[in-house]
Amino acid sequence: MLARISAAALACLLASPALADGCRDVSHLGDSYTVCTVDNPATLGLWLNDNDGLVIGEFFSLEEYLAEQGKTLTFAMNGGMFHEDRRAVGLFISDYSEQARLVTREGPGNFGLLPNGVFCVEGQTAQVIESRAYAANTPTCRIATQSGPMFVIDGKLHPKFTPDSTSKKRRNGVGVDTQGRPHFVISNGFVRFHDMATLFRDELDSPNALFLDGTVSRLFSAELGRSDAGPRMGPIIGQGLPSQ
Repeated sequence: MLARISAAALACLLASPALADGCRDVSHLGDSYTVCTVDNPATLGLWLNDNDGLVIGEFFSLEEYLAEQGKTLTFAMNGGMFHEDRRAVGLFISDYSEQARLVTREGPGNFGLLPNGVFCVEGQTAQVIESRAYAANTPTCRIATQSGPMFVIDGKLHPKFTPDSTSKKRRNGVGVDTQGRPHFVISNGFVRFHDMATLFRDELDSPNALFLDGTVSRLFSAELGRSDAGPRMGPIIGQGLPSQ
């Protein structure tokens, strides 16, 4: 189910030159995806709790939270795996504050399907880093979220992905291209890991890309007038720009 953004808010957002990068629908191997590209990673934010320590959880709540800061939400998606109480499963850093620690051990589920990775932003630099490489040479990150598995590692697909897999789910993730631009991608239907990974590698020029989650995947795009309904989220990643 999709909800519509108010006409006034949408007009304001579309007038902003920072949305020139924006969101678009694409097709790859017969499947539909929406790709949101960010030219300036410094405009990205990662959120979990509001100023009262309550889980934000929903796009409309994030809009209200940002409005109190004089900002408008342009796009957002679920930003990493979370526990039942919505705490992040792996590393979570927001505004340089580490709220959950890095996990490097192998484990159950998609998160523990190594190699997994970290999406890190510092200044105008965004990168996807394999988790153990992150642990060995930890960069400074204003925001960081850990998830897994990685879609693409140094130009190669995750070794466990196969083109004939029968596991198809709605999925979302992020990759950083060779120009340093992050691409946030959500499938608009059920897709294989392998097929989505090739979208990052072959179409989005992203030598490193990270799976964020599946099944619970949701997207907000003011540009597209889209706000996906679904389960309450944990970490949310997106872009909040000064309101006009």
